Amino acid sequence: MNPIRSYPIIGAVLAQLAAGVVVFALSAMLAGRLDAVGLFWGGLIVQSGVAAAVTKLLGLPVWWVWISLCFPGALMLALNAGDLPAWPFGIGFVVLYLVFSNTARERVPLYLTNRLTTGALLSLMQQRGANRFVDLGSGLGGVVRALDGEGRQARGVESAPMVWFVSFVLSKIERRGQILRQDIWSADISDDDIVYAFLSPEPMPQLYEKVRREMKPGSLLVSNSFAVPGVDATEIWELADRRKTRLYLYEMNQLDSASDEAASGEAG
Repeated sequence: MNPIRSYPIIGAVLAQLAAGVVVFALSAMLAGRLDAVGLFWGGLIVQSGVAAAVTKLLGLPVWWVWISLCFPGALMLALNAGDLPAWPFGIGFVVLYLVFSNTARERVPLYLTNRLTTGALLSLMQQRGANRFVDLGSGLGGVVRALDGEGRQARGVESAPMVWFVSFVLSKIERRGQILRQDIWSADISDDDIVYAFLSPEPMPQLYEKVRREMKPGSLLVSNSFAVPGVDATEIWELADRRKTRLYLYEMNQLDSASDEAASGEAG
């Protein structure tokens, strides 16, 4: 197992250290040519740029690239904050924790599904006559509220406290869908017709093992943007939105049959 992929914070720290070495070397070379202000701002820019580049070269997700880019500037602001009170920073930390607490643990950021994708999911349910839908990592619950109703039962599973609370309240106000606060690995998906996930590349192998164990024959896993490594999707829908969203559809019984045939062919 690659420790940097498993614990991205290690890669982020290495990227900052590598950038620091570059900044130190450049500062030594330019010490007689630039004044202190020029060295400071030049060093800050180089630190941010090199750290972001190294993070990208390490193959970390894009949000870590942005963290590496912004961290040196944020650190300088904090160190030069002077006599500002500490409580705004404490509140900011708590809010960030409540919103993104599951990102470090499950390596899943907060992605929001756009309206075109939600419409495609509704069309998919109608085509298949599906009645039960679950969104694993439902975020603010927009997909759940949009798909619930007219005989369809939609629910969402979310573990980040603040995100769950907002989506729970919105669901109650609109009286559409059900939002559960639990992690995706403990969610019961045995009765669902369609399981939807917009996660990240990291948990996809583990998610696929979960759905193979628990989903009923004929049910469907739909993954937004992230394919299951080493598994051919039953269908791939490419949408006409700006980011060219791809929906990877995995039908349980078809995939299991294909795997059994492949295994039989290798044995023969």
